[in-house]
Amino acid sequence: MKNTTIPRTLAAAFACAAAVAHADVTIGISMSQTGPSASLGIPQKNSLPFWPEKIGNEKLRVVVLDDASDPTTATKNARKFVSEEKVDIILGSSSVAPSIAMSEVAAEGKTVQIAFSPIELPKGKGEWTYRIAQPVGLMATSIVQRMRADKIKTVGFIGFADAYGETWLKEFTLRAESAGIQIVGVERYARADTSVMGQAIKLVAARPQAVFIAGAGTAAALPQTTLRERGFTGPIYQTHGAATKDLIRVGGKAVEGTVLTAGPVLVAEQLEKGNPVKGPATDYVTRYEKQYGPDSRTQFGAHAYDAQLVLQRIVPVALKKAKPGTPEFRQALKDALESERDIVISHGVLNYSATDHYGFDQRGVAVVKVENGKWVLQK
Repeated sequence: MKNTTIPRTLAAAFACAAAVAHADVTIGISMSQTGPSASLGIPQKNSLPFWPEKIGNEKLRVVVLDDASDPTTATKNARKFVSEEKVDIILGSSSVAPSIAMSEVAAEGKTVQIAFSPIELPKGKGEWTYRIAQPVGLMATSIVQRMRADKIKTVGFIGFADAYGETWLKEFTLRAESAGIQIVGVERYARADTSVMGQAIKLVAARPQAVFIAGAGTAAALPQTTLRERGFTGPIYQTHGAATKDLIRVGGKAVEGTVLTAGPVLVAEQLEKGNPVKGPATDYVTRYEKQYGPDSRTQFGAHAYDAQLVLQRIVPVALKKAKPGTPEFRQALKDALESERDIVISHGVLNYSATDHYGFDQRGVAVVKVENGKWVLQK
C-alpha cells in the first residue's frame, strides 16, 4: 500500500511527497492501480496531472493510495485517510466492491466520499457517499430503449457474479420486462475467469434473439468472443463498464457491431453543438490524448477529471462557512454538493440532492456502436 502525495502541476504531478508544501484542502484518493480493475484505475491516476494547484485560492494536498482492486485494502486506505491524513474528502474507488467498502468508513468519519463507480448501498447507509459515475438504472433504461428500437423480443443475460453484475441483472430485468422483452437465460461468471464456454453453450441453446453482457474492462470481451465462437450471430449489447478500447483490442472482429451505453466523453467530438457536456468532454479528451496518445481516452479516467470539476464548484462554497481540516468544513462540502445546481462535467450535468446521490439525468448517457473498430454515436 503506497502513499503518494501529489502536487497539482503537470511537470511534477507524481513527485516525491516530501517536495510538497503543506496544503490547505486535503483529498484522499483510493484507486485500483493494480489487480483486476487496473484497467479502470490506471487512466484515473493518469488524469490527476490535469488537476489545478489551487481551488478557491487554497492549495490542494492530494494523497493517493493503490487498493489493488481489493475491498479490504480499500477499507484500510479509507481509514488511513480519515484517521491519519485528516482528509476533507475521499474519492474512489475504481470499481464497485472497493467503493462499497470505503463507504462505511466515510459514514463513520462523516466525510464525503465521491465514488468513481455506480455503487448501490442499503437504505440509510449512504448518507455521505455520492457517485460520479452514471447510475445503472439510467443506463439500463437507455439500453432497453435501444433494444425496443431494434425490435428485440428475447434476450439472454450473462454478467459478473458480483455486485456489479447483480445490480445490472436487477435493473435490466425490471426494465426489459416492462418493455415486453423476455429474458430466456441468465448466466454468471467471475471477473478473473479464463473460460465461459459452459455459460455460452447454455445461452446459445436458449436461442435468444440477442445477448446482453454485464461486464467491465477487458473481462467484458470474454463472453462475446466465446458466443461468436459458438456460432451466435445475433446482436450483442454491453454496459458502460465495457466502454474501453480494450474491448475492441481484445475482442477484435467479435465485438464489431456491439451496442452499449457510455458516458458522453467517449464520443466527445461527435456530440452536437450546444450540448453543455461537449466543452468539458472535449477539453479532457484533448488533454489526455495529447499526453497519452490517440484513442487513449476512457470514461473511467474522466471520472477522476470530473471530480476536480465538482470540487471547483463546492470547495469555494464550503470555504465561506468553515476552514479545511474541521468537521464543519466536511459538513459544508456535503451541503454544497446538495445545493449547487447544474455542475457540468465531461460525463453529464450533475444536480445532487439529499435524496439523489447520483445527480445524473439523460444528458449523462450516450448510446454508441462499434463500427470499424471505432465508437460511433447513435442518434
